Amino acid sequence: MTKRAFITGITGQDGSYLCELLLDKGYEVHGLVHRPDTLPASNIGHLVGNSEIMGRRLFLHTGAFEDATHLRRVISRAKPDEFYHLAGQSSPRLSLELPESTVDSIGMATLRLLEILRDLPNPPKFLYASSSEVFGSPSHSPQDELTPINPTTPYGAAKAFSQQMARIYRIAYGLPTCAVILYNHESPRRSTNFVSMKVARAVARIKHGRQKELVLGSLDGRRDWGWAPDYVQGMWLMLQQQTVDDFVLATGQLHSVQDLVDAAFRCAGLNWRDYVRHDAALVTTVEPVAPCGNAAKARRTLGWKNTVSFDEMIARIVAAELKKLS
Repeated sequence: MTKRAFITGITGQDGSYLCELLLDKGYEVHGLVHRPDTLPASNIGHLVGNSEIMGRRLFLHTGAFEDATHLRRVISRAKPDEFYHLAGQSSPRLSLELPESTVDSIGMATLRLLEILRDLPNPPKFLYASSSEVFGSPSHSPQDELTPINPTTPYGAAKAFSQQMARIYRIAYGLPTCAVILYNHESPRRSTNFVSMKVARAVARIKHGRQKELVLGSLDGRRDWGWAPDYVQGMWLMLQQQTVDDFVLATGQLHSVQDLVDAAFRCAGLNWRDYVRHDAALVTTVEPVAPCGNAAKARRTLGWKNTVSFDEMIARIVAAELKKLS
């Protein structure tokens, strides 16, 4: 029998990779979209334009999280076996400027979905995509599923609320709901407001003579960066378990922004020191303890692992940007 999955955020980096993964596994995939007119140019444009897939194995539904009545109809008709909730505002920095809309697009949207699923006769397994931002400024490294939640931004707080609600609905209502705590994960489909894509795009433009320099803040900030398709594989594995649970997905390895910059420029045969300029105005607060995840539970229980190294990940992103300009 064909499995059905429902994805929110299907046009994003993770949602598009998850859509491809599920289609490859024979699923019927349903996705929630907000602006159908942007689909041809989105990360799933190649699927939308495929008549063998669109309307046969892939079904897209227009909707907004504010309209719970419409969402209830759409989800009830789709009858998903698995539900992946990936949508929501994705910038911790922006959340400091727009705290109310951030909390609504993340926290309240998740709560509305959980209430809809609670009323279904056969609730699907539900995965919420949380973030290492729920830990805020952790007191120790690496962090795991037992690390205290202590967010320092509205984004982190909204993610923490959603993650806790998924746990509460699992405990209080017996629903198969869980959360994945995702550390930074990149790909050529990453949004341009993230440093990995900002650097890769600048490298490609500099290589092709379309840009003279790259202006960055501190190069000392460190992150646990992984390959996005690996993390999507982990999400799928989580919902294949008989009893769902929460997991951290991370590489457990830290790299600095300078490491990223150096690797990216080397991919284009350039020395980053010739093109990168420091601007103190762009420097943000550096965490006393860098966010670094311990995915031992996922490796042990799910058999999950990272398959792409940091350098290879950067090489793939830069290659994709260079190809766009060639």
